[in-house]
Amino acid sequence: MTTNNHEVIFAIVNAGFAEDAMAVAREQGARGGTILIGRGVARENEAAFFGITIHSEKEILMMVVEKEIRDNVLNALYKQMGMDKKAQGIAFSLPVSDAAGLVKLPEETEK
Repeated sequence: MTTNNHEVIFAIVNAGFAEDAMAVAREQGARGGTILIGRGVARENEAAFFGITIHSEKEILMMVVEKEIRDNVLNALYKQMGMDKKAQGIAFSLPVSDAAGLVKLPEETEK
């Protein structure tokens, strides 16, 4: 088990944008993620209240990242994939209390 120095970031974007979101996250140091397919359930009248168009097909990108890069990843996702963009994405993070199977890359172990 690793210590709790990781966070999981969820980025929920319109279908077809998860790979782009992963590219943005990689630029900030994220190594990889998992894409899940989903469907939004917001009501049309609620979407109209916020002035947004709802695309029901969604992709959810989950990435476990080190805490020290979390803010950079979230900020980059917001700037490039946010609600005012075609991806209409939201992103948030949650703490990871324990994780198994995370390995350090060879260049990381040399530091």
